[in-house]
Amino acid sequence: MKKPPVFTGGEYLLSLPQTKLNIMLKEAAATNHQKISFEDLKREVLADYRMAVASREASLIGRKEVLTGKAKFGIFGDGKELAQIAAAKYMQPGDIRSGYYRDQTLMFATGMSDIEKFFSQLYANPDVQEEPSTGGRMMNGHYGTRWIDENGDWKDLTKAPQSSSDISPTAGQMVRALGMAYASKLYRNVPELKNGFEKFTRNGDEVIFCTIGDASTSEGLFWETINAAGVLRVPLAVFVWDDGYGISVPRRYQTTKNSISQALSGMQWDEETGGVHIETIKGWDYADLMSRIQKGIARIRETHVPTIFHIQEVTQPQGHSTSGSHERYKSKDRLQFEKEMDCIVKMREFIVSNEIADEDTLTQLEEGAKQEAREAKQRAWEKFITPIRAQVQQAATLCNQIVMQGHPSGQDIAAMVQKLTAIKEPIRKDVMQTLYRVIALCRDTNNEATRALRNFYTALQEENNHKFSAFQQSESAYNALKVQEVKPVFTEATLNGYEILNQYFDQLFAANPAVFAFGEDVGKIGDVNQGFAGLQEKYGELRISDTGIREATIVGQGLGMALRGLRPIAEIQYLDYLLYGLQPLSDDVATLQYRTAGGQKCPLIIRTRGHRLEGIWHSGSPMGMILNSIRGMYLCVPRDMVQAAGMYNTLLQSDEPAIVIECLNGYRLKERVPSNLSEFTVPLGIPEVIAEGSDITIVSYGSTLRVIQEAIDNYLAPAGISCEVVDVRTLLPFDLNQVILESLKKTSRVIFIDEDVPGGATAYMYQQVIEIQGGYRYLDATPRTLSAKAHRPAYATDGDYFSKPNAEQIADAVFEVVSE
Repeated sequence: MKKPPVFTGGEYLLSLPQTKLNIMLKEAAATNHQKISFEDLKREVLADYRMAVASREASLIGRKEVLTGKAKFGIFGDGKELAQIAAAKYMQPGDIRSGYYRDQTLMFATGMSDIEKFFSQLYANPDVQEEPSTGGRMMNGHYGTRWIDENGDWKDLTKAPQSSSDISPTAGQMVRALGMAYASKLYRNVPELKNGFEKFTRNGDEVIFCTIGDASTSEGLFWETINAAGVLRVPLAVFVWDDGYGISVPRRYQTTKNSISQALSGMQWDEETGGVHIETIKGWDYADLMSRIQKGIARIRETHVPTIFHIQEVTQPQGHSTSGSHERYKSKDRLQFEKEMDCIVKMREFIVSNEIADEDTLTQLEEGAKQEAREAKQRAWEKFITPIRAQVQQAATLCNQIVMQGHPSGQDIAAMVQKLTAIKEPIRKDVMQTLYRVIALCRDTNNEATRALRNFYTALQEENNHKFSAFQQSESAYNALKVQEVKPVFTEATLNGYEILNQYFDQLFAANPAVFAFGEDVGKIGDVNQGFAGLQEKYGELRISDTGIREATIVGQGLGMALRGLRPIAEIQYLDYLLYGLQPLSDDVATLQYRTAGGQKCPLIIRTRGHRLEGIWHSGSPMGMILNSIRGMYLCVPRDMVQAAGMYNTLLQSDEPAIVIECLNGYRLKERVPSNLSEFTVPLGIPEVIAEGSDITIVSYGSTLRVIQEAIDNYLAPAGISCEVVDVRTLLPFDLNQVILESLKKTSRVIFIDEDVPGGATAYMYQQVIEIQGGYRYLDATPRTLSAKAHRPAYATDGDYFSKPNAEQIADAVFEVVSE
């Protein structure tokens, strides 16, 4: 076994022999531009050791809290303490973490969290003052700092290290990290960003610290991100914690060559062809970790060349999580290796061998660190349980008042109270269930005592609804639904749809330096439908840029930029290919405001195009899949390009993310041009009646509206059927003012039509209107839906005609409803 280096200096200055400890002294001096004494270094080393011990103790206690039932589940960062302490030392104010659920020591060492907050999250405390990362909404180990204040305004992100909000899907943090690192590149290189963005950057010097478990490097998101980072040349530091396993599956089944650094070696940086730097460091080697990470981060900060730090031989002393023991799948030799090579054991050897501290000093330090963790745990528990016990007491008092008044079910109520108060560690569910059961027994009683109990129950419902369900959308003044409607003022001039968008984007980029657009073919040729034609030459390659074919990281690029104060328009070339980018949209973008309890936001706009054109993968309209995957975002489905421009205007005044799906076959259709193209707004969630009628309400969106109009012109109007056509305009949100219901009250008949599969968005619209809005009360005929066939659309004009609703099918369906 390799012995730690020995340092035997009595005096400590920079003339000492070239041991690792002396190298650390020199590097510390260089970093701080001053000489560092041996005593100073001793204090720092011992402080690091204390931090490692305290973090380990938190992991050990955390597991016990789960196994004894106080917490639901536990996943911890034990075994990674030393490497994370080393990384934390070189994380400067303004730098941002994009990590995963093993990073507790990194969070503690940077001050972005502490052990008490760690336990508050373990107990799922919904108070954001105690658990600021998620307000108790995510399981433990999921971190994030609060970037916006109670008014929804950005805080100054440059005053301290920051952490973006974690998600559980493995490697999901990678694409977000790419985008945040790309923002640093833009802040350094785009002249328009030199003023007005002081809350987000200091000239693009910010490094993004991304962490990932070695097994998760098998995910496609990892490889797509590393490739894109090398191409874009962004300040990204990727730390791979390699403990040899992905849950129970050993590394040899995960990674080619049994080593992620070797598998990536073809990307190794060289001056001629570029690439990424790759460093391999042992996770137990304190001195080497400090030296190599310090140099690597300094290089990233200066050059903006990404670096992968492959941290090898880290351990996982308690196994993957509280779900089971690692003794089930690790050999005796491996378990012995993990004991001997544990980073805390190795650091202790290093300290003793280098005469930094003796055994007695370390024992005392260890006990102090462990006591710190125990006390933090107890404080967190008391803060979690105290308000619940207060609810239990109040519930018992109110229920007992009913018993004392001689209620016929008094004996049963008293038994319920006794059962509730006997619970040693109650939760809010216990209180609510007891109250509901007592209220159920008191349905026929209406006196002061029962009214007090019902009022208490209602108040708790409202409180719990806010604790566990608030912030799915922005609750700030910047909520998109609060944007004032400005109607378009149309001129007599007409242009093709793409020309209107081109004119709009030109005005937008001239007026708003925070706006960037990027995607496949967006830059040089101005997108495949010419919405950005000529604009890259006018505004520069960084404002309007091309990307590789990499939808997931296009989304991640936009997500990270939006997190850092920019207003990206990330283009997915065709709606059919959104599926590649749906994971970060669904798991990260859509959940962000909710999972941080209003602590972070990312006003990302995804621009794409879909619906009718040609063939299986260029005429998709999978709206049901999308709208059921992205709750927390807006889903805009404009019928033409003027409507699209108005929606962009609305979204850019808000702080919320959205997908805008332009009509793929609408770019060369003539539209009237508004004189206030860059000022008018389309209200989200407010349908528009685009044709008035009295016999039937037809509800749709996008390209299908033109087919509906064809059916009306050719068949329905000549037959004397008066159709009211409603364009929903947005599916999320949907008809907030019940415009469709008001139309249904007039016509008493309704049909929902689109190009999605049966049971998709038409079923969603049907439920919203008939069930939720109560439209069934006003029906004189069976409500209908009409969608595309269940299979993907076939190629060419006939394929479109026979795969999707055509004018003749629409006419038949309307005739059936009207004649019923």
